[in-house]
Amino acid sequence: MRTIRGRYYDGRTASVRIVTVLATPGELILRDAGDQALVARWPIVELGVLGDSEHEAVPLLVRANQAERLVIEDADDRLALARDVPEIARLGAPKPAAGLRILKFGGALVAAIALFWGGLETASDAVAPLVPFGLQARLGETVFAQLVGAHPLCTGKDGLRALDGFANRLAVEGDYDHPIAVRVVKGGPVNAFTLPGGILVLYSDLIDLVTDGDELGGVIAHEVGHAVHYHPMQMLARQFGVEQILKTTTGGYSELGTLGSGGQLLLAMRNGRGFEREADATGIRLLERLGLRADGMARFFGQLMKLQPIDPAKVAGILSDHPPTAERIEATRRPATGAPDFAEADWKAVREVCR
Repeated sequence: MRTIRGRYYDGRTASVRIVTVLATPGELILRDAGDQALVARWPIVELGVLGDSEHEAVPLLVRANQAERLVIEDADDRLALARDVPEIARLGAPKPAAGLRILKFGGALVAAIALFWGGLETASDAVAPLVPFGLQARLGETVFAQLVGAHPLCTGKDGLRALDGFANRLAVEGDYDHPIAVRVVKGGPVNAFTLPGGILVLYSDLIDLVTDGDELGGVIAHEVGHAVHYHPMQMLARQFGVEQILKTTTGGYSELGTLGSGGQLLLAMRNGRGFEREADATGIRLLERLGLRADGMARFFGQLMKLQPIDPAKVAGILSDHPPTAERIEATRRPATGAPDFAEADWKAVREVCR
């Protein structure tokens, strides 16, 4: 077995420790390279890769909502670890050839210029899918960090696997060519949203609110509808314009902090009524094409009406970015036919994802 070494930073002090890294089915075990004392245990579901081989000499391995960092200098070590842990496959990606990098850069630059010359409102829907997915994912991670901050994430392995599996079945059916990653934030509000790069965020209060897996399936199908149509990328493009896309394209990732505070980002990520209707219709269509229960979406909207009898969308009228809830119920009402969205064991795991 190959011995993988890295530099470990605890995020609290300036000290650095040389560690060996062992991948097990559920976690990474970091031990001091000298005396083999246990240094840290990182759950696989909390792992992330900061950066990529296209823009950084050595991408960092990080842990969600933690300041810890792991630097693995040796490219072969990174590749070996990525093979053992598919969730961090990006860590072992080889540096693209110069020609491919130039092609990607040119494509993103053309996309940015098209946004400028074509008009953000009219061109964003056509141009958003053309932005390289790696850049979309990086932007989504930045927005996620600012929106979620230090809020704890739920890490139940079986529950996350069930959520990811369901969301990706829908995405494949919708011809979305990229993975969907579902993250569950512990607590409230009762909300869900989708970010660039296929990041789908659920709050555990929403999971606690739904009465069955088909209602949650309706919520996830709606969010996958946003991803399929690249709505999050379109909204950010319209809000922040070409400047931010150009900064991303040219590697100015340190500038992404200028996207603003969490409040501003939430404003930017709010989907218009047209997007919401499109995501509703797409979610229902994907469920039906897979032979799954599609009645859960309307029932979930009914739950929201019980939770908030005075519909903010109806009160705001033309100023609302969401259609009235009663209208959405009628538009998404379907018979209670088809297979359950989640198998019984998967639904139990989802309910316990935060425990």
